Amino acid sequence: MGKKYSRIIILIFVDMAIVAVSSIFPLALRFGIFTMDVTYLEPALKCLPADIVITVIVMALFKLYNRVWTYAGIDELMSVLKASLIIEALYVAYRLFMGVAMPRSFYVFNWVFLFLLLAASRVSVRLFRQIRRKYTKEVSSHRLMIIGAGSAASVLIRELQYNSSSKIACLIDDNPGKKGKYIHGIPIVGNRQDIPHMVEKYEVDEIIIAIPSAPPRTIRDIISICNETPAKLKILPAIASTLTSSLSQKVREVNYEDLLGRDAVVINNREVESFVSEKTVMVTGGGGTIGSELCRQIVANKPKRLLVIDIYENGAYELQMELLRNYPEADVKVLIASVRDYDRMKMIFEEYQPEIIYHAAAHKHVPLMEYSPNEAVKNNCKGTLNMAKLSDEYGVKRFVLISTDKAVRPTNVMGATKRICEMIVQSYNKMSETEFVAVRFGNVLGSNGSVIPLFLKQIEAGGPVTLTHRDITRFFMTVSEAVSLVLQAGLLAKGGEIFVLDMGQPVKIYDLAVNLIRLKGYVPGEDIKIEIVGLRPGEKLYEELLMAEEGLESTPNELIYIGQPIDMNCRKFLQQLDKLIETAEKNSDQIKAEIERVCDTYNPQLS
Repeated sequence: MGKKYSRIIILIFVDMAIVAVSSIFPLALRFGIFTMDVTYLEPALKCLPADIVITVIVMALFKLYNRVWTYAGIDELMSVLKASLIIEALYVAYRLFMGVAMPRSFYVFNWVFLFLLLAASRVSVRLFRQIRRKYTKEVSSHRLMIIGAGSAASVLIRELQYNSSSKIACLIDDNPGKKGKYIHGIPIVGNRQDIPHMVEKYEVDEIIIAIPSAPPRTIRDIISICNETPAKLKILPAIASTLTSSLSQKVREVNYEDLLGRDAVVINNREVESFVSEKTVMVTGGGGTIGSELCRQIVANKPKRLLVIDIYENGAYELQMELLRNYPEADVKVLIASVRDYDRMKMIFEEYQPEIIYHAAAHKHVPLMEYSPNEAVKNNCKGTLNMAKLSDEYGVKRFVLISTDKAVRPTNVMGATKRICEMIVQSYNKMSETEFVAVRFGNVLGSNGSVIPLFLKQIEAGGPVTLTHRDITRFFMTVSEAVSLVLQAGLLAKGGEIFVLDMGQPVKIYDLAVNLIRLKGYVPGEDIKIEIVGLRPGEKLYEELLMAEEGLESTPNELIYIGQPIDMNCRKFLQQLDKLIETAEKNSDQIKAEIERVCDTYNPQLS
């Protein structure tokens, strides 16, 4: 028998005892315990089974066996009051109908005892826990500060008061009218600027940010202030759809996505579904961070068939197992192939006839590509050219290239090859029926090889955290946002555009490292050292998302903009591109000079 049903049965037996007591006590008060009139005692005992049945049925109808009595309040007591009045009315009615004579005072005292005992049996759980916690909190050294004094914070405070041994020391809220007031006995002591002082004054061990409706920038600012204190930091995330469940269970550690400080990109899922539904969609580099998330979101929108192309079998296999598990009805084909191999890709196009292509296959690591520039050209440039040629030949409807902010005025080989990929896309768009577009965004939070997993590994190892430059900044976005932008580009594309996300303000990597160290409970510079090791080959201090000559045009999504195509001699470019690829195939040590001839914005001297 489950815990829930055991609890209900216990409550029913308690109510049976209460009915018996409330039937005898009125007679004891009227006649005395040892001198009760048998004339009334005997019918009272005979009516007891009927009284019990009536009580249990009415209590069940009022759902008083299914309440969580740990949080019992006025609403629950009012329900008990109403139920007891109806129960007593039924007692009176059937006794009169059966001709059972009882003193008039019996019914009054019977109802009083019934209500008081029923109510006491329900709230006793809460009272017991409050009394117990009153004494355990006195010896508890764990003290909480809650930031926020709204409805979510109010519910959270109540839950923590009943379910946690920690003591809530104070509240923080930016509304000046709330300062000096109390919520559930907890004082509101100031605004966010007062956090460091109040942490010290109230000896706070842990801070919980309980403002689920606050915009990301506000959360980021508050996190920044909290990180100036030694207190551990947690957060109650957006929970608009979960207000019926326990909020204290929703509180979690602050993670690096909370540091982004920008509203997420929102796309229209119905439009995406109508775009990919009943179409054969191909994703190259499908086993990578961006590619795999693309596959997840695409397959959820019911394509006719999803083709996952990747040369690395481990990531492709894991994605295949995940998609088969979550979407067993979907037609997913995982093919091991390299976009460098024109003949292999031609066979795939011939057999499957893709209609939409998301081209995410690429070498992306900046330092590695500086030492292997020929491989960057072979994979990024030749691979994209192969895909563009085949898309044109086989009448693909739309081709979306995954690009990067490092393609803007590149100072490294990786960025330069991705800029050349954009030029391939824009060139083919001019001479093909296929709509070719590119999507440009910054660093993806938590992706393989990105800075955050590296920092986290270094922190776990006890440091030091290595940083290339104290002033280096980067744009960041989440994986889901990156994919949202790619899908949105597929919807908005007319051909030739470079789609750019308004990614807010760039993040200073030094500040990110400091915050990550603090989020893990360490003191930067003391527990975990930060070492400045110098810029790596090809690395910029600052990234850009758009070249001035590309211009900027808004779209229906206020966070997405379009960079217009740059005029270029496509024939000359494609001739230079062929020579570049030929040079790379020879593994020439002159490849960087050849890249510079093809990509006129490439300036390795600035790195």
